Amino acid sequence: MAPDDEYDDRTKVSVGRLSRDTGNRPYLIVVAGPNFGEMYLVERGESFVGRGANATIRLDDDSISRRHVRIVVDGKDARIEDLGSANGTLLNGERVTAAPLRDGDTIQLGSKTILKLTYHDKLEETFRRQMYDSALRDGLTKVFNRKHLLDRLTIEFAFARRHKTPLALLMIDIDHFKNVNDTFGHLAGDHVLCKLAASVQAVVHTEDVFGRYGGEEFAVLCRGATHSEAGTVAEQIRATVEQTAFDYEGRAIPVTVSLGVAGYPAVAASNPDELIGIADEALYEAKRSGRNRVVVAAAR
Repeated sequence: MAPDDEYDDRTKVSVGRLSRDTGNRPYLIVVAGPNFGEMYLVERGESFVGRGANATIRLDDDSISRRHVRIVVDGKDARIEDLGSANGTLLNGERVTAAPLRDGDTIQLGSKTILKLTYHDKLEETFRRQMYDSALRDGLTKVFNRKHLLDRLTIEFAFARRHKTPLALLMIDIDHFKNVNDTFGHLAGDHVLCKLAASVQAVVHTEDVFGRYGGEEFAVLCRGATHSEAGTVAEQIRATVEQTAFDYEGRAIPVTVSLGVAGYPAVAASNPDELIGIADEALYEAKRSGRNRVVVAAAR
């Protein structure tokens, strides 16, 4: 057996060869769990993987610890160390305390998340990220799609309940969008959707999740935003859209939006679907009361 392939007891700290190709870099790809499909570059030095805010690679999984494992990369050598996690770490199906890492290894953290260690050059990295984005993004507007919005809402709602932190959902609907399609044509309607998405994306915070919920409806998930703070964000979005010039082939198109806001725990939602329902009720009230306005759901 070649020296590079030799290692002793996996409960001891030892190192393994990741790849002989120095042009490649190590990545962790989530192959199972809430963050399925995500890809993380493992930087040289030490990285901490867990669900805590101070983790280098943060995973939204209740079954893993805040700092679950430490990964140390030194050139082509790497090792993994369990940091006393509650639910343990499995490397290629075997429970470990510390062990060398090699290209192709699978790492299970807790009961849900499985990572695969793989080495890629920049071209492969770009391809994999494009494939990942295509699964998460709306094909027309390039913002997140409905499935990803709902997946993230489930994760963030569970996080908010567990940590007793605020979470707000904004539902956005383009006013009289059918008239845009009927008057200016569907290509003009597509143009409006894309430009509106870009305008809203420029307003929301980096940590917010903005996506197309369906048709002419969009949503923003604001982690850590209180009921009133979310109302302020919604008003910024409304005003930005109202002040944005929409035109297609030289014709001006009037565009405004109505928004409904529901903030947890100010509203007594017991699950993500209830939060959506409350935000939708507020949105419909905004449209019934004249459109181009924000309605924040009453605290209940």
